[in-house]
Amino acid sequence: MVHSFFPGISSPTTGSQDSKCGRKDCHWVAFVLHSPPLRGDPGVPGLSIPATNMTFLIRFIHCLFLTVFIVGVQFETAWAQPDSAKASKQASGTVPTTVTLSLDDSLSLFLEKNLDLLMTKYGIDNAKGIAITAKLFPNPTFLLYGGAAFTGKQTFEGTRYITPQLEQMFLLAGKRGYRMESAGYGIQASEATFTDAIRQLTLTLKDTYYQVQLASRRLNLAKDNQERFHRILTIGELRFKKGFIAEVDLIRLRLQAVDFGAQVIKFTQEVQTALADLRLLLAFPPTTELVLTSDLIYKRVTPDMERLRTEALNKRPDLQARRFVLSQQQANLKLAKSLRIPDPIVGGAFTMQGPQGGSNQQLYSLNLEVPLPVFDRNQGGIAQAEIAIQVAQVDLHKTTLEIQNEIEVNFRNLIQSQRLVEAYQAGVLDDAKTTFSILEKAYQKGGVTLIDLLDAARTSQTILQNYLEALFDYQRNLFLLERAAGQDIL
Repeated sequence: MVHSFFPGISSPTTGSQDSKCGRKDCHWVAFVLHSPPLRGDPGVPGLSIPATNMTFLIRFIHCLFLTVFIVGVQFETAWAQPDSAKASKQASGTVPTTVTLSLDDSLSLFLEKNLDLLMTKYGIDNAKGIAITAKLFPNPTFLLYGGAAFTGKQTFEGTRYITPQLEQMFLLAGKRGYRMESAGYGIQASEATFTDAIRQLTLTLKDTYYQVQLASRRLNLAKDNQERFHRILTIGELRFKKGFIAEVDLIRLRLQAVDFGAQVIKFTQEVQTALADLRLLLAFPPTTELVLTSDLIYKRVTPDMERLRTEALNKRPDLQARRFVLSQQQANLKLAKSLRIPDPIVGGAFTMQGPQGGSNQQLYSLNLEVPLPVFDRNQGGIAQAEIAIQVAQVDLHKTTLEIQNEIEVNFRNLIQSQRLVEAYQAGVLDDAKTTFSILEKAYQKGGVTLIDLLDAARTSQTILQNYLEALFDYQRNLFLLERAAGQDIL
């Protein structure tokens, strides 16, 4: 009796033409169990597996294991694909990005992303919250009384009573209006403080932006000097080998070359430090590469000082904030004086009594509660409010004087730095560069001494570095004058 068939092993009766696995050596095998022969059945052996087909069984088992292994590897690979994609995405997130920024682009990003400005802006929201509180009326009060008599053979059912009561405080003397007025000035003061923070931090951003440009110009100058002195050192070594210069002159050349190399390292560090400060102001990660396009150049300006003085005293946000604070303190004084007048509390009640509680089992009552201003008439609060007004007045006067002095000092510094830059550009820079180039060529031909060459190199380097400093100081003094005036000049 044949019970089941399996691919891979052939019986003597199946043959290879019944293969269903696509291979010529894949046959069907029949497992035949030995059973008593039926009538007419010639009998069958217990299990008929030809010896020649054992190799097919082994091949089938090998194919089965190989298939399971391949499927497992593919499943593991497919399972790991999301993790590998996530890892590659995270790795790509750490790749440094390059951002090209002009000064105007930096200012726009600064106003959107600077963390100090965001924290200052929360002060406006806090002041608005105080204004919401100032508009609110006092909440009513609900009271519930109840009781009963238990003496003299009184019972709870006969003497019980319950009294619900509702009370409301009424604000007099304009207290709510003064609070709203004070809160309104507080919002305006917070907004002016936020605008002043923009004014202050804008100077910080501009200064940091051009600090990067100054350090970059210094670095380029140091690299040029290093490269030029490397050529001079090479010529000096050749002249030393030929006996044209002494060993001490060669040592001096090497020392000067080392000094220029040290300057390259120093200015490289300054560039990296300035870039890090600029990234922090713009809330960029440390991996961001910044490319700045607004170069440090000279633009002569002639500001209208009378207009700047007038508009600064009218529009500078910190002065406006001081004025709003003074108005707020004046409103607080009016509020403090209004607190001398007590606020009455008016209430109504309804009493329900038992049959033995009184002739009328339902009573209506109206109550009035008024504190008597005998001792406390808010004398301390009024005195504090008056002192706060005096402090605000002094602070306003102090800020006004500071603005006037800042404008004058920064204007004078701007004029002096302007003269210095123009003096350098009048011919000093070209003279320094030309002198060094002439002496360099003369030294290569043996026309001047090494002392003359080194002196010309140091002089040229000092003049070029001082020019960059003067150019940066002029730009900074211009920004300081803009900050003092509270407006752009260019």
